[in-house]
Amino acid sequence: MPYRTLNADRIEATLETLQRRIDERFPARGLSNLCKELLELARQNKKRLEKVSHPNVWLRTGAVIAISIGVVGLVWFALTLPSLNVEGEVSNILQGVDAAVNTVALSGAASWFLLNLDSRWRRRAVLRDLHELRSIAHVVDMHQLTKDPTQLHKGYNSTASSQVHDMTEFELMRYLDYCSEMLSLTGKLAALYMQNMRDPVIIDAVNEIEDLTTSLSRKIWQKIMILNQPTKPWAQ
Repeated sequence: MPYRTLNADRIEATLETLQRRIDERFPARGLSNLCKELLELARQNKKRLEKVSHPNVWLRTGAVIAISIGVVGLVWFALTLPSLNVEGEVSNILQGVDAAVNTVALSGAASWFLLNLDSRWRRRAVLRDLHELRSIAHVVDMHQLTKDPTQLHKGYNSTASSQVHDMTEFELMRYLDYCSEMLSLTGKLAALYMQNMRDPVIIDAVNEIEDLTTSLSRKIWQKIMILNQPTKPWAQ
């Protein structure tokens, strides 16, 4: 079902195309280098995702061994119980029951600890990757932050501290659109971690990043809408 899941290779290919588009349009600007960094991060995360998607074999093996010990202890006790003399060996029976209960309890606790440790290690690795994506989303926002469409007004007067850009209306629109695409792809890279995992902590972290990128992209599209208005509000 290729249309029901995200494909890491397709996202990487889309980022490669976007990076070339930015580099061809704005070769001397930092946005091209930022897209290269996001592309490199996507390639690294694809390898990391393959690693965290599979459980730790050693920890799972340890959990299976612990469970097996508990099962063997119960089977052994069940097989030896009929051979005991109930009248003369009550204390032995009680000791056997206590040993069996302790064996089951310890094996269960050991298996739970190992399985929980596996989940915690995988969660920690995923949250580290998601933190990188969250950070790069804020960097993208910083690149568009000073791109003010009102500066294209002929009557615009800058101050000594104004950061005036040298882009035309078309170039500014493309620049802002590239930023919006990068934010969208950042959210998709985060969503890759969610589709194969059911950890509620990871799901919440991914949803947080998607909300962040959507919110930042909404600010960009407000600027694009100003540029697309037939009658500019500052020209009235």
